[in-house]
Amino acid sequence: MQICPPSRLLHLPLALCTMLGSTMLSADTGQPEFLRVMLQGHSATALRQLVEDAGGSVTHELAIIEAVGALVTPAQLESMRSSPLVLRLIDDLSMDMSEPLPPPDKAACTIGGALEATLLADGIHWPLHHQGQTPAELTRLEISWPAALGDLTRLRLDTRDLPREQAPTNADNRQSLVLDYAPGQTPALTGITQLHIGFSRSLANPEGALAWAQKDFSVKLEFGADCSSELIPGYPDYASDTYYPTVAGASELHRHGITGRGVTIAVLDSGLWEHPALALDTRGKPRIVGRYDAIEDIAGKPVADASGHGTHMASVAAHSEEVLTDGKSNGTWKGIAPDVGLVAVKAFDEDGQGDFLDIVRGIQWIVEQRDALDIKVLNLSFAARPRWPYYLDPINQALMKAWATGITVVAAAGNEGPDPMTIGSPGNLPYLITVGAYTDSWTIENRDDDYIPDFSSRGPTPSGHIKPDIVAPGGHIAGLVQPGSTLTRKHPDYMISTGELVMTGTSQASALVTGIVALLLQLEPDLTPDDVKCKLMSSAEPAINRDGRLAYSPFQQGSGAVNAVRAVTLGQRGCGNKDLDLGRDIAGEQYFEGPAIIDEEGNASLPGLSRMLAKEPSADGLSSDRKWGVKDHIERKDTAAPDPDLPFKWLEIYLSERDLIEALSTQPSSGTFE
Repeated sequence: MQICPPSRLLHLPLALCTMLGSTMLSADTGQPEFLRVMLQGHSATALRQLVEDAGGSVTHELAIIEAVGALVTPAQLESMRSSPLVLRLIDDLSMDMSEPLPPPDKAACTIGGALEATLLADGIHWPLHHQGQTPAELTRLEISWPAALGDLTRLRLDTRDLPREQAPTNADNRQSLVLDYAPGQTPALTGITQLHIGFSRSLANPEGALAWAQKDFSVKLEFGADCSSELIPGYPDYASDTYYPTVAGASELHRHGITGRGVTIAVLDSGLWEHPALALDTRGKPRIVGRYDAIEDIAGKPVADASGHGTHMASVAAHSEEVLTDGKSNGTWKGIAPDVGLVAVKAFDEDGQGDFLDIVRGIQWIVEQRDALDIKVLNLSFAARPRWPYYLDPINQALMKAWATGITVVAAAGNEGPDPMTIGSPGNLPYLITVGAYTDSWTIENRDDDYIPDFSSRGPTPSGHIKPDIVAPGGHIAGLVQPGSTLTRKHPDYMISTGELVMTGTSQASALVTGIVALLLQLEPDLTPDDVKCKLMSSAEPAINRDGRLAYSPFQQGSGAVNAVRAVTLGQRGCGNKDLDLGRDIAGEQYFEGPAIIDEEGNASLPGLSRMLAKEPSADGLSSDRKWGVKDHIERKDTAAPDPDLPFKWLEIYLSERDLIEALSTQPSSGTFE
């Protein structure tokens, strides 16, 4: 049990938050069993001796936070509790990373349509995956298609035609049909079922090439009141491109030779499938420089990834397969930083379960190997509900030490939005870079439909800090996973024809930012973690409404959407964590609260936020009001008259950025980077 709850008090003594062990009895014998605990004090060495003298067994030596993990009986624990060597004891060590893939799982719905439909000349073929035990019947079908394709000639589930007595409507060069079904009218779905849709005219042009894409069709199926599946718009060609490097600005840097070469990132997650696109860089050279299983405490051997999560994160950051345009390389790659060195650290099992001891041990190993493996960046694509103030969290304590050694740490905000104060741990640690997610709505060029989805966790943190720091593409991100891993079994409808898995969440957004950090460090190896954070935040593009107010609160978007090119060209130094003091925090001399306040209505706010923020929530999807970035806001054709009460000087920022870009454009090019 926990004696004291999370608090915002400064200088809270560790001794006041001692965690007491609880007795566990064997169901078979009624005799006490061993307890797994973490003991923390001033000396890990002294704590080891204390455990051994009591007859217990030390499982984890965690000098990075002056702690040990141990197996003890309740009697042994009781004998140690009163020792002045023990300042803190934790007996609940579990950490669940198995967050649902947003949107949140629908408990009553076990049917999912594949993300890709097969388009052929004769029509659309769409697989439906039913993972439930009870057969399901279709109750409603809505379909819309280009009028140029003519009439609907086939509507079939597997080999059985569906009744369609109603006639389609025709408007805006599209035909639409809505069909409602009574029980028994449609075949019951089990396993994988194919929906076949045919038209009177071919989907191919006279040369035989497809003239239409998945985004040209709308299909929605309902299986009762709480279960439905829709055909997504999709990207033009997943086999040749992952698209998010383009959305985030990384592709443009790839063409200039900025690919993360010379920078090593560590991914602390569920392991790594050593697929060639991860094991080798763009030149076919081996690039996995370190492997550590923090669960088994084994270094140097491959860390199998039965979950698939860790592999997916590494793929987002480092996938080294070329992007193709019309079958030819266009000079870019599927991952953000395809030439980084990789260090794989396993601390979570196949179900996304881990514990504090293994996670801290993994961080400790990374810090110990920092110089030998030249680790510059650490990716943490997981989030759990904070259980303590940031400075009392054992993982955060270890991460502060990592940041102090020069390792830039990137963490997911979490997928627990849209409520405020849902930022997860370790993303609640004020020093590191915490990343929320936005989605591009499947459109690469049009930013007007980019929005922050509800799942992305919101700030402030319990200690009042503004989080996330930035937002990044986190919707429908394709990446590698090993066939048969947990994610592929749980979400077969998220698999695409390349064998990759499409996932959505702040985990993907944080892995993407980890890749961007590597690109920055390739160009400027002397950047400190604080400077990296400053460059990302100072160059981010906030979402701004026509009236000049923020479309999203800083607790939703942080400083705005990250962009790799802007970070390189416009990012500043010297502003990262300037109001904090890491040394004093680590020493326990001072802890820091953020600027968030609670307003009269009990809502989290900031001084002056009512002047900065739009009165109405920003729309999901396409918006005629919202623009991302000062440039797009100033250059919009329908901007409103400046509000004298507005605290932002958007025009001044716009002119300053323009002058800086013009100055950079006149400098001689140094060519590509090796």
